[in-house]
Amino acid sequence: MNAIETHQLTKVFPGDIRAVDGIDFEVKEGEIFAFLGPNGAGKTTTIKMLNTLIPPTSGTALVTGLDVVKNATEVRRRIGYAAQDVGVDEHATGKENLTLYGHFYRLDNKTIKEKVKEIFDLVGLTGSENRMVSTYSGGMRKRLDLAMGLIHQPQVMFLDEPTTGLDPQTRASIWEYIRKLVESKGMTIFLTTHYMEEADRLADNIAIIDLGKIIAMGTADELKKSIGGDVVTVTPCQDTDEACKEFVSRSEAALAGKTFITGTKSTNHELAVYVNDGASAIPSIMHFLSGEGIEVKTISMSRPSLDDVFLKYTGRTIRTEEGSRTTFAQLRRMRDRRQQR
Repeated sequence: MNAIETHQLTKVFPGDIRAVDGIDFEVKEGEIFAFLGPNGAGKTTTIKMLNTLIPPTSGTALVTGLDVVKNATEVRRRIGYAAQDVGVDEHATGKENLTLYGHFYRLDNKTIKEKVKEIFDLVGLTGSENRMVSTYSGGMRKRLDLAMGLIHQPQVMFLDEPTTGLDPQTRASIWEYIRKLVESKGMTIFLTTHYMEEADRLADNIAIIDLGKIIAMGTADELKKSIGGDVVTVTPCQDTDEACKEFVSRSEAALAGKTFITGTKSTNHELAVYVNDGASAIPSIMHFLSGEGIEVKTISMSRPSLDDVFLKYTGRTIRTEEGSRTTFAQLRRMRDRRQQR
């Protein structure tokens, strides 16, 4: 049985901004499913429709077999949610935060007491129950926030950008706790992220979303294999000004139509060249570029990554989007440019 199903799920905000544009996907029970995309892609809007915080404009969504509009109250009983921003009370202890949430879900005192101990063990906060949350580190607060969404033992847990802003060590520990939820509880996890490694290491299935549309979906291996072979990255210049863009454009034109190349994608300062055998292709690439008077600053070869997948389907990398929020106006301009191509 599927834990989540959507059909043509759409959300349009005032100004005809299609934040989510007719998406279809399924999430199996007991799997970790990731929505991967940059800020402004529609990830948070989707998660808010699925957990009943905002209604869809059109289309349908089922969570644990229930329609999120028609059966919103029952859906809320069956799900947990940890938002991007940590929602803990700094002026209370960790135990008080968790107990309060237990009462919100109308659990009896005996059950709350049992759950508090169990969940603190699960998220690695045992021994810190009676400390004021104001004394917690950022990683501890994030784990407490995760714990608060688990107090009623939900069937589906929604995690919106669960490790944004955390250091690599804390991020890895959060990944470990997420895996524990699936292994020990059989829980279904739906997470959004713009971290390639997070989706790659955690998710059973990944949907890459951009400008409100799902552009590719599958396991991490399936998505990488959709590119095929190796990725040779050519950098013919050292900055990102207009002259650099011209060098990249000339490089792409010089390699166009070559039989050993399966595809190319350019950014402002580098060119990704998709080939079956990178080691044998590099000398040929250098030869053709040299023949056009293009001096290559750096050239490297790698196996396809999820960032390469995103670049292939969108023409840009998620890395350029990290650390900034995309406004609706910017979203509209990006969509207009995409449609003009």
